[in-house]
Amino acid sequence: MDAMKRQAGRPSKENSVPVGQVFEGKTSRAILATQSSDSNTQIQRYVRLTSLIPALLQMVDDGKIAFRPAVDLSYLQEAEQAALLDTMQAQDATPSLAQAQKMKLFSQEGKLTQEVIQSVMMEEKPNQVEHFKISKTKLSKFFAPGTSMQKVEDTIVKALEQYRKRQRDREL
Repeated sequence: MDAMKRQAGRPSKENSVPVGQVFEGKTSRAILATQSSDSNTQIQRYVRLTSLIPALLQMVDDGKIAFRPAVDLSYLQEAEQAALLDTMQAQDATPSLAQAQKMKLFSQEGKLTQEVIQSVMMEEKPNQVEHFKISKTKLSKFFAPGTSMQKVEDTIVKALEQYRKRQRDREL
C-alpha cells in the first residue's frame, strides 16, 4: 500500500486506488503485483495480516510466528487471537501451519474456545518428532540388497522387542 502511495511525483489515478479496489479492470493488488516482485496472492496475504491483533502482528514482524500460519490466524476473531496469544505465552510455543489451519476451521465453525486452542497447541508438530538415524552402510551387512526401508525398520523394532523381553526374563 505504501509503495502505491509513494511513487515519485504526483500520484496518478493508477497508484491512488485503495488496495482491493478496481481500476481499469484491475484490482489495486494486481496493479501492485505488476510493480513488485510479489504475486497478487502474496500481496493479498500481506494485507490479510493487518487483521491480526498488534501483539501477534509484532511477533510476525519479529520472525517469531511464521508468515503462512499468521495469515490463517488473521481469520480468527480478536478475542480468539487474544486467547491464542495467552496460550502461546503460557506454553512458550507458536502454532505450525497445520495448527493455524485447524484453529481457523474451528473458528469458522464457531467452536474455537480457550480449551480447543490449548488442545491444538499441545499437539506434537511433525518437525518436533525426534528421529533416530542409522547409516545404510552399517545396516547393509544385516539385510539383503533391495530390502525396503519399512522392512528394515520393522525387523529392527522386532529385534529390539525380543532383546527387551530377554532382558526382563533375566531380571526375574
